[in-house]
Amino acid sequence: MSTLSLAPAPIRAGVWRATITQAGEGAPQIEVTHLEKPIENIRLTEEKAAGRWHLEVPIPAEAISEGVQTFLVHDRGNGECIGQFAIVAGEVLGDDIRAEVDLLRAELDMLKRAFRRHCVETG
Repeated sequence: MSTLSLAPAPIRAGVWRATITQAGEGAPQIEVTHLEKPIENIRLTEEKAAGRWHLEVPIPAEAISEGVQTFLVHDRGNGECIGQFAIVAGEVLGDDIRAEVDLLRAELDMLKRAFRRHCVETG
């Protein structure tokens, strides 16, 4: 069983971040994979609080493609998966409820503007 726990943060500027808490000593041995291939240039920096580390994973451009792309975070010490994150892109979003809600919001904004313009013109 892993001595690591992971608390993810939002993706910003193409970098996924997380805070890792470790019960043991020394730097955690972390590997992040996409399609079973390791992601290069991940950065792990120690926080001043003992046992806490900041993980930064740059998302490679070649990993961004149509559909859902899943990245797995492993504890290399025992091979256990301690977390994951996913990126969703392309046509698959058309069926996603969040994309539908965004479209409805845009349409509602358009209707509000048209209604306000109508009120000004007739009032």
